[in-house]
Amino acid sequence: MNSARAYCFCVFFVLAFLSVVQVGKCAPPTCYSRAVQLGKEIMDLLEKTHRSPRTTECAEYFPKMFMDVHNSCVTAKLRDFLYTLENLPIDYCRVRPRILFLKRKIRVLYEIISRICYRDLVPLTNDCEALDTGISQPRYTEDTLQLLEEER
Repeated sequence: MNSARAYCFCVFFVLAFLSVVQVGKCAPPTCYSRAVQLGKEIMDLLEKTHRSPRTTECAEYFPKMFMDVHNSCVTAKLRDFLYTLENLPIDYCRVRPRILFLKRKIRVLYEIISRICYRDLVPLTNDCEALDTGISQPRYTEDTLQLLEEER
């Protein structure tokens, strides 16, 4: 009798623990976290597209892009990239599954940044060149400049 009761208690405890774990995972992502996550996914997908022998020829037409959702120029860069993907000069590139998937991810990120989370995302930089080169120049604010002058 005691072993049956202990077994029921263990089963109940495991089920309760698993339900708590599931509830913790079902919280919806915030606009910011979803934009950052999509940015990372797009960069991974771009890397795979450049490395794959099936899509290397298509990737040669892509402009360089280093995703930074904190950059105020990212919406223009995403829009230009979408235009490039929709107007690839090679017909079979337009229907490659990886290219279509990349286009869908970029379109979703563009919609999130420009419409859904327009006021939630605060750009930290407006260095448009950093999206092409991947090198972001530090932008000094007035307080930082004052500290730099005092150190000299």
